[in-house]
Amino acid sequence: MGIRRDQKEQRSLPTLATSLGYHHVENVDLDEVEVDLIRNIPLSLAREQRFLPLWHAEEGLVVAICDPFRSDIISDISLYFDTSILPILIDEEKLLTLINETYDKSAQSASAVMQEMEEDGVLENEEEIYVGEDLLDNPQAAPMVRFVNSLLSQAIKQKASDIHIEPFEKDLSVRLRVDGVLQEDVQPPKGWKEQLVSRIKVMANLDIAKKNIPQDGRIRTRMAGREVDIRVSTLPVRHGERVVMRLLEKKSEFSMSVLGMNPTILESFRELITNPYGIILVCGPTGSGKTTTLYSALSEINSPDKNILTIEDPIEYELRGIGQTQVVPKIGLTFGRVIRAHLRQDPDVILVGETRDQETAENAIQASLTGHLVFTTIHTNDAATAFTRLIDMGIEPFLVATSVVAILAQRLIRKLCPSCKTPYTPTKEEILKIGLAPSEVIKPFYRAKGCSECNNNGYRGRMGIYELLQVNEEIRRSVASGKDSAMIKKVAVHHGMKTLRNDGNLKVLEGLTSVEEILRVTAEEQG
Repeated sequence: MGIRRDQKEQRSLPTLATSLGYHHVENVDLDEVEVDLIRNIPLSLAREQRFLPLWHAEEGLVVAICDPFRSDIISDISLYFDTSILPILIDEEKLLTLINETYDKSAQSASAVMQEMEEDGVLENEEEIYVGEDLLDNPQAAPMVRFVNSLLSQAIKQKASDIHIEPFEKDLSVRLRVDGVLQEDVQPPKGWKEQLVSRIKVMANLDIAKKNIPQDGRIRTRMAGREVDIRVSTLPVRHGERVVMRLLEKKSEFSMSVLGMNPTILESFRELITNPYGIILVCGPTGSGKTTTLYSALSEINSPDKNILTIEDPIEYELRGIGQTQVVPKIGLTFGRVIRAHLRQDPDVILVGETRDQETAENAIQASLTGHLVFTTIHTNDAATAFTRLIDMGIEPFLVATSVVAILAQRLIRKLCPSCKTPYTPTKEEILKIGLAPSEVIKPFYRAKGCSECNNNGYRGRMGIYELLQVNEEIRRSVASGKDSAMIKKVAVHHGMKTLRNDGNLKVLEGLTSVEEILRVTAEEQG
């Protein structure tokens, strides 16, 4: 659809608007759009026909369009609203963006939908099941469908990573994990638990009849045109079924420049990932951003002259130009077995999603010693402990020392909301508590306050803090001789390694986060 090609090429949109008596605008302020106008208009229809009702004026209804020759749309809108239409022309791409943003803004919160449902008493005998293409589409859907859609859209808008639905004896709890911290969202009536869980199971293609066994599934949906993957896990508990949904918004690209690495670490890590062979370990607890770091590293080195293969459980994001394999342990497709198969596929680089057992570790090391660059993750609190973890798995110390070229430990910290963070002068005790010297502090610190922009929690978004251990000869000798992780860490720091706490302190000095956040995330590290 759009302006007819021959006429569009001859005249620009402003010129066409003038010649046809229409008003042309470059941009529309979202705050001026009357979102109630779209309540009963499906998002798919607005996008397909390229129109958006904006606001009421004395002469009629102002509607944004991008094709001045579509008089049929103008007539249909006039008939639907029973009023005169005042069309304004806007660039097609800008119109589509405005449509998405308007429907996003108009989406009801889960609590608002829940209140409507309770007032109307519409859940008694509901049987309708409908899976919409977009969470903001189909405004006339069944009430439970609308409630689940609003819950998902609200979580996505708040950039939640997980949704927890938990049945208890006297109530039903819904919590969101936002910026790594769980927080209460809504409390639906306890009687909704069966239909709420059934609705989610239908969306994830799970068996709604099986309530006494754990199930895993996946939902692929869209939110205002943005693709979102949702991993669903159900677990039988005493008072019903517990559901956790992990939200994974589809990313068009990964970039190391947005990870939050300080320039020194970023430069060193970029150099390390160009090594022709060896193992690069990324370590940290679950949810610390390891996958994003590894995907960003692969995207950085991905080129037509490299054959890159991955082994994952599960595949979280699709990477263009990279061969990705998902392990299926119940049929024998394990990490170790897939690594051996990958070695027959002429790879240059192999990503092993997680090294969790001796078989995987042995095969990863063998791959690195035969001329391949291997990336993998391991669950340890700091970089130095990764050496001892591999040795504890049964790998000979000299093999660990020979194969590992670098270890990157990381955590995700919450960023202070830039709209409300408050400056203050820290006390000497506070400065010393995080391991800084008073002479290093020449600017004020900032603390969380809370405002409407951050849902009153004082933080908005997350970034990484990192600890990069580059293996040199002294560290290699320490590992091979069986030194413990504390001694290895001491050697690494002596050679210039900055710890997680050190990197976090830099973020405090830059006003990006708070002292409390750094102490929370690096609690195991002494100041």
